This record gives sequence, C-alpha cells and structure tokens, in this order.
Amino acid sequence: MIAWFAKNDVAANILLVVILLSGIYVASNHIPVDLFPEFEQRSVSVSMTLPGASPEEVEEGITIRIEEAIQDLEGIREINSSSSEGGASVTIEVEEGYDVREMLDDVKIKVDAINNFPIGAENLLIQVPQWRRDAIGVVVYGEYDAVTLRRFADNIRDELAVLPDISQVEISGTLPFEISIEIPEKTLRKYDLTLEQVAMVIRENATDVSAGNLKTEGGDIFIRSRGQAYNASEYADIPVLTAQDGTMIKLGDIANISDAFEETPLKTRFNGMPAVEVEVFRSGDESIIEVTQAVKDYVAYKQTQMPQGLSLDFWRDRSEPIKARLATLSTSAWQGALLVITLLALFLRPSVAFWVCLGIPMSFMGAFLLMPVFDVTLNLMSLFAFILVLGIVVDDAIVTGENVYAHLERGESPLDAAIKGTQEVAVPVTFGILTTAAAFLPLAFQTGRGSWYSAIPFVIIPVLLFSLIESKFILPAHLKHVKARADKKDSRLSKIQRKVAKSLETLIERVYQPALAVAMRWRYATWMLMLAMLIVILGSIASGQTKFIFFPRVQSEVATATLVMPAGTAFESTDKIVKSMTEHAQMLKAKYLDEETGESVIRNIYSVSGGRNSTTGRVQIDLVPPEKRTIDVATRDIVNEWRARVGQIAGAEQLNYRAEIGGWGGAPVDVELKGRDTQALNDLGEKLKTKMAEYAAVFDIEDSLSDGKEELQLTLKPEARLLGLDLNTVARQVRQAVFGFEIQRIQRGREDVRVMVRYPLEARQSIETLEQMMIRIGPNQEVPLWQVASVTPGFSPNSILRVDRQRTLSVTADFDKQNGDLTIVQSELSDWLSSQLAQYPGVTFEMAGEARDQEESSQGLVVGGIALAILIYILLAIPFKSYTQPIVVMSVIPFGLVGAVLGHWIMGMDLTLLSFMGMLALSGVVVNDSLVLVDYINQKRKQGEDLGVAVYEAGGRRFRPVLLTSLTTFAGLMPLLFEKSTQAQFLIPMAVSLGFGILFATLITLFIVPLNYLILEDIKQYFRQYTADMRSALKRRV
Repeated sequence: MIAWFAKNDVAANILLVVILLSGIYVASNHIPVDLFPEFEQRSVSVSMTLPGASPEEVEEGITIRIEEAIQDLEGIREINSSSSEGGASVTIEVEEGYDVREMLDDVKIKVDAINNFPIGAENLLIQVPQWRRDAIGVVVYGEYDAVTLRRFADNIRDELAVLPDISQVEISGTLPFEISIEIPEKTLRKYDLTLEQVAMVIRENATDVSAGNLKTEGGDIFIRSRGQAYNASEYADIPVLTAQDGTMIKLGDIANISDAFEETPLKTRFNGMPAVEVEVFRSGDESIIEVTQAVKDYVAYKQTQMPQGLSLDFWRDRSEPIKARLATLSTSAWQGALLVITLLALFLRPSVAFWVCLGIPMSFMGAFLLMPVFDVTLNLMSLFAFILVLGIVVDDAIVTGENVYAHLERGESPLDAAIKGTQEVAVPVTFGILTTAAAFLPLAFQTGRGSWYSAIPFVIIPVLLFSLIESKFILPAHLKHVKARADKKDSRLSKIQRKVAKSLETLIERVYQPALAVAMRWRYATWMLMLAMLIVILGSIASGQTKFIFFPRVQSEVATATLVMPAGTAFESTDKIVKSMTEHAQMLKAKYLDEETGESVIRNIYSVSGGRNSTTGRVQIDLVPPEKRTIDVATRDIVNEWRARVGQIAGAEQLNYRAEIGGWGGAPVDVELKGRDTQALNDLGEKLKTKMAEYAAVFDIEDSLSDGKEELQLTLKPEARLLGLDLNTVARQVRQAVFGFEIQRIQRGREDVRVMVRYPLEARQSIETLEQMMIRIGPNQEVPLWQVASVTPGFSPNSILRVDRQRTLSVTADFDKQNGDLTIVQSELSDWLSSQLAQYPGVTFEMAGEARDQEESSQGLVVGGIALAILIYILLAIPFKSYTQPIVVMSVIPFGLVGAVLGHWIMGMDLTLLSFMGMLALSGVVVNDSLVLVDYINQKRKQGEDLGVAVYEAGGRRFRPVLLTSLTTFAGLMPLLFEKSTQAQFLIPMAVSLGFGILFATLITLFIVPLNYLILEDIKQYFRQYTADMRSALKRRV
C-alpha cells in the first residue's frame, strides 16, 4: 500500500482533498458551538407538590412513600430527597453500567403504583434531568409595576421565539399569573354562603361546554356554549345568587377579584430597578454564537421602540467566553503551528518540513469529520484537545520524513527514498501512534468531575489516526518530489538550515555520543543516579512539599452572593438586606470605573429577593473578563472587598460568595450526618461547625437544617364532636379559608393561570383572626374556631433532607485553597468525627462534596492508569515479539512524570486533577521515542551488528527524530502554557504535564533506554551463563 500510494500521487492527492473538503463541510454545518461539552445525566428525578403542606407532612405523605416504592430497584447508587413546604423532590442516582432510560421506566412503574398519596397531591413529574444550555439573558427593567413589566416581557419572549435562529425562550424573575377571588367572612355570613358554595357556582358558570353537532343538509354545525371567564372583569360578572327582591348578586359584588400574580413575594432588580428576565437557550444543533448574535440584533432594534422609562438590555452572554476561548485557542494554534514549522524547517529541508506540516490540517479535518459521530460539539474541551494534539500529531510524520530525508542524503532517488524510508519505520510509527491514542483513551471513561474532560479523547484519537493515514499513504507521495540538494543553488534559508543541521550533528558527535559512551560503561551507576532523582521527586509529592489541589479555583466573570435568612423571616427584612448587598455592589461599580473609557469592571448587577422561598436572596455581579480589564483588579479581590463591605448579616443562616469556573461540583468541605434522631444530628452538627471554625482557611460555614418555621397545630376540642365535627372537616375549612383552594385552571395564551378562592389577606395575617374564623356546622349554623379547636404554636423544619432513606444534616463550608491544604483538613475532620460517633448512637457520617468527587476521580485515574499500562505493554510486545523489551520502552514513563512535576515547579503551579490527567496521557506519548530507539537497535542486531555498537549507533541515528518530536510537542503547547486569559487557566496544568514531561523524558530517553537495553541483555546473559553452569555441573555429577 505504501509503495502503491507513493507511485500513484493522484490517488494520494484525491484522498487528501476528500478528507479536507469533507471536514470543512461538516465543521461548517453539523458541529454546534457550545461553552461546555454535553454529557448524559445519570439520574432520575421525581417531583410532586402538595400545596400548603408542611415539610413533615410532605415527607410522610410523599417522600417516604416514593423512597420505599423504589428502594429495591437494581442499579440505584444513591437516593437523595428534599421535603419542603408544598412539595417534594427525589433524585435517584444510577450506577455506572445501568441504562438510565430503563431506570426511568422502572421508577415510573413503581411510583404510578402508589395509590395512597395525600388528597391534594398533584403535578407528579418523573424525568431524566435535561442539561439546560443557557445562551443569553434579556432583561426588561424600569420603574414600572410588575404586571406591566411582565406584559412587555411576554411580548419580547414571543417575538424572540419566532426568530429563525432561536427555538427555546423562557420567562424568569417573575411569578406565575393567578386570579385571586377574596371574600370576607362577614360577607359570606351576610349572604349565607360558604367558600365551597361560591366555588361551585363559579365552576358551573365559568366553563365552555360542547353540545355536539347539528346535522343539516348543508353539513355538520358544531354547537357549544362559551362561558369560560378569562380575566377579573369576566369573573366579576358571574351571577352568584338572586336576592329576595329579585336583584342579581354577582361575584364582583361580594368579592375582591385580583388578576395579578401568586401571593409568593418576589422582587427582581437589574442595576437597581425592577426587572423581568427573558432567558434564551441553545438547543439541538444550534450554535450559541448564532443564537446570541440574533438576540443582540433584536435587542438593538427593540431598544428604539421601548416606552419612556422602560429599558431593554442583555446580560450573561455565554457566547463571550466561548468566543474568547476560540480566540485564545486559535491564537495558540497558529502560534504553535508556526513554531512547529519553524523547528522542522531548521532541522530538516524546508520542503520536507512543509509536507510534514501538511498533515496537521488534514488530520484536524478528519477529526471534524468524525465529531458528529461521537456527538462532540465545538466547545472549550474539544478546542483544548486540538491544541493539545497540535505538536503530537506530526510525530509520525517527523519520524517518517526524517528517515526519508536520511535516505535522500545517502544519494537514493526521491521515489526509492520515500518508499524505503517510510517502510523502514512503518512498524514503530504505527504502534507509536496506537500507544499515544491508547494513552488518551482512559479520559473517556472518567467519572465525577473527570467526566467533563471525556470529550478530549474523542478529538485527539481521530486526529492521531488520520495523521497515521497521512504519514503512510499521502506523505510518501509528496516526499518523492523532494529533490536532492544542489550545492550551487543554496538559498539563504538552505544555508541557515545546513548550519543548524551541522550544529546538531556536532552536538551528537562531540557531546551526546561521548556522554552516552560513558553512561554505557558506567550503566549501573548512571541508572542508580536516575533512580535516586526519581525517588526524590516522588518523595516531595508524598511529603506534601509539592502542593496538590485536586480542583483548583479559576476566577469567573460572574460573582454570586447567596443569602438565606431563618424560616419565618418577613420578606421585607430579607429584601432590605438584598438591597443593601446590591448597594454595596453598586459602590464597587463606581469605585472600579475607568475614567478614560467610562466603563467599570462591573458591568451589571442582578438581584432576586424571595420567590419560592421568601427568606432567600441572590445578587449577581457581571464582570468584564480579566484580560479585557483596563483596571488591574482580580475577581477574587472584588469579591473579598464586597464581602468585607457587606459584613456579617445578623441572624443569617447562610451567606456565601462564589466567583469561580467549574463550580458545578460539591462544596470544598461537605459532611453528611445521617440518622433518625434529629436532635442528635443537630447537636453533632453544631459541634462540627465549631470544629471547622478552628481552621483559618475554612469560611462560610453553613448547615442544611434551618431553625424552623413557626407553625400552628390544630387540636380538636371535645365540644366539637358533640356538634358533629371531626378534625378533617375543621382542618379542611381552615385550609380553604387560609390557603384557599383552586377552582379552575385556565389557559390564557401561553400561561396556565390558577383561579383561587380564599379569605382576604388581612384575615390571614394573625392568630386572633384565625381563632375568630367561623366554622360551619350546618345550614345557617356556625361557631368560632376557638370553640371547637385549640391552636398550639410549634415549629416545623424549613426543609428535610434525606440520603438513602435516612434524615441527613449537611454541613458545608468554603475553603481558601491558596493558603490551606484541603486534603489534610478533610482527613482531620473525618478522624475527629469518628471519635465523636460513640456519643451519638445511630448517627453516621460521610465526606461528600469535593472529597467524594476526588475519591471518584482518583479511582478512575488509578483504574485508567493500570489499564493503560497493560494496553501499552500489549501494543509494544506485538511489534517487538518480546516479553521483556516492552519493559525497556516503558521504563521511561516514570521519568516523564518527574518532568511533569518539575514543569509545575518551574511554572509556579500546584498539581491538580488536570495535571494527573496530563500525566496519564503523557505515559503513552513518551514511549514513542523509546519505541523508535529500540526498534533501530533490533534492526541493527538482525543485521549482525555488535550489541554495544548497535546501541551506540541507535542513540546517534535516532537523536534527531527523538529531539524533533519532543520539541514540536512542546512548541505546540508553548503559547497555551503562557496564556493569561481566564479561559485557559484550568486547562494549563494538563499542558504543563505534557509539555515539560515530554521534554524531560526526551533527555532521559536518550540515556535510560540504551542503558536499560544493555542491562536487560546483561541479565539475560547472566541467566544464560547461570543455566549453562548448572547444566555443566549436573553433567559432571552424572
């Protein structure tokens, strides 16, 4: 095949053009652009509502019943549940190896079989959570009332949804519409009505009824009544009863009808003004860049049509980071490619360098061709993968081109040189590519946070395989056109190249080979020296001298402050604190204003008070990317100053600040305490928080159990039973009056509007009013609530968390990773908790959050490392046809890891998860050079060369390709290594491991592989001699 393609350059060129054009077409039309890679959610969620119920009622009536129904399903890894006021959610995490969709079906069958959910339980939803790919937010804001803002937002949502590039738009930062019909108790008594009777009248009158079809000669005519009310005025016209004088009493005469929002308090502000947000998402194959551009164009057009005092703007543009990443990585790509080409042009003929580098775009287009097959989008990780492989992809072409170049220098014809030179190194090059591809394969099977990097191998492996195709079938056809150099036509570039080549040859002959000869003579001493260096480096890691941060923090461009006040705190109090936090953020915005440009580092401030939980608040600061700031201030510094300005919030249960990329995992410190005794969990939780506070690096300590919300418990008095009342009847009437009850749900445009009947708000705001509420015991008969039931104050937890069917208290904290060792703190907390459990029988604990993520990722790395070592051994044993020579080649791997650690020292960086993933990949890359050396030694020995001479010549002959492959790999990564943008920071450790690891391993390879080959032969010779001596001894005895 190699000779055929070398002679038939038309076929080679057609293959090249087909791959290039196909890749360009697929990249342009079938690869979506997104911020992060997509991956399957390995969980099933079950949610259900029980309006007006306390968390304990929800736990008993919904949560426990769901947990008990599904607990025996095979493949469940963990069951997490949360019971809060008015609803429950249960999350079932699925074990690896089990199909999530099958689990979804099994859960549906089990839950659907439950027939004893409480009356009023509704909105059962069982699903696999979908990854929401938000693209950009559009904000309508101004000093307008909430209903007006919502109407404008609805209009903008509808207009955005019909744009051709946008398919998914939602409203946020506002409440659902609700029609509230409020009737005072006094009015009900006046007309001898109950809320239930009013509700029945409304249902009977406000409805559309189909009366069938009228059969006529001209055709069928549909008959129906149209009585459904859709707004407050239409409901007000509904007749309720007729007075004795014949007067019609309408609903509007006895009720206050409000067509607004649910009663749940909520305030959303954008830059200090009331606001409603319209969120735009990317879906399917849509490009996030095209989606956001369509939104920006719309906003620019719509801004001119907004009324006075009402503004429209966009924020949280998720295309900005991806465009910055594209720019960063694109710049790194062309700079790296330029360095690679320059290096090759200096050490090889420029024409050879050109044809070698042609393999880069061809291999990249081949990868683009396969990306849709593997469901890989163009995102941060896939772009990083292209940069990572930039210098590696030409390794096979370098070895092939250098060998062809060597044949040319020996005077062979270009065609013969192309064919023989390619065939000569075909086996080591092929298996070298396979070992490199194998090195990245374990990344595809990482779990925990490591799964975020699973897209990398699905880019790198296709690139490498297409590069193999190029180096074997296309490159020889091009290299046959390289003519032997004519000295009289030397250009300036050729002269420079010859000088560099001559200098390299001088380096080999006068420095390297003499040094190699000394090392070969003193091979055991040299080997022990290298082993000692390896032990020192590994010892520095084990002793903690080299700091290890499993999940480093990289500053983000959005800072978020989250507030949780005790349950029962008035919404006005929570909102006042959120406003204060917003004002402090606005002060920082003014402080960090560049007077020359008129722009602040802080672009926008978005805040939300209340919502589903009226005691919560959130303030978000949208920041200019660090690389674009005209004022030298880090996001971390802004957040710390913001924290200091806000200070401690009296009584706040939670107040934390986050401004980091990759905050999708758990908290740095997260301890789950499990048990049935709530008081024991509380006591141990308080002790644990006190213990955590002893560490200077631990801050923002919180727990999941609030102080609880005040509740009123109804107890029936003996007199009630004499009146024919039971607790259910009394409780139902109280619920109808206080919470109200839903009488209808109407579809109004895109909105599902709930219609509620209840007492006025002022009648539901005090215990005294509640006790005076009248309980109906029959027609025209009623008694005050206090006569038939006692009202006892109590407390109910704000929410109840359960893990694996046990009540759980989660204690979490943030951690200063720059000034503390998280691993040590987690270990010490675990030991301390173990010593405390004897005092709390039935209580257990588990380290969750980052500790759990770290354990999962570590296990994945260990398993991946072992599997990789076995796979590399097999891939080396096959071409060598030896059980021992693969060990010689693989002996360089530990030294590559040493180089990776040294690289982190040089760059002043800590070791991270990405560092170890880089080391895993490095293991397969570094063996390529060793493979080339050992293969050359084997060839020479087959030709009858002496062992020492073969080893000595192999070092000199393969010095240039070994050096070039390493230098080009490092050169391809160099621009990324020194990149300062936010977009590149958490990826750099992997590049450091690969780049510096390969550089160091190259130096070691040129010595350790020849030495190990000799030592292996020494050992073989020793055993051969030992066996021969034993046989001789046995013969003499016989």
